[in-house]
Amino acid sequence: MKMLLTVDIPHEPFNGLVRAGTAGDTLNKILDSLKPEAVYFTEQDGRRGAVLLIEVLIPSDIPRFAEPFFLKFNADCRFRIVMSPDELGKAGLGELGKRWA
Repeated sequence: MKMLLTVDIPHEPFNGLVRAGTAGDTLNKILDSLKPEAVYFTEQDGRRGAVLLIEVLIPSDIPRFAEPFFLKFNADCRFRIVMSPDELGKAGLGELGKRWA
């Protein structure tokens, strides 16, 4: 299933990796390993952040996506299930509305 992985990267140890010139290499190594469908870097609450679109086939895949960010950056990771408009259309909202209204 498609998930958004939101990564909140604290200033340290990332600042130290930037100073050492290894931040980019570390990020590239992680992304090469994870192979996200899309990745965007952004600011989140005043800190560095990233949003990745990933495919999680089984729950035990989650550590494979989170651990590199935990171990290399002391980052916080959040996973959110996402769906396309077509997938939402298959959810049966009309029937759910009738049942639960």
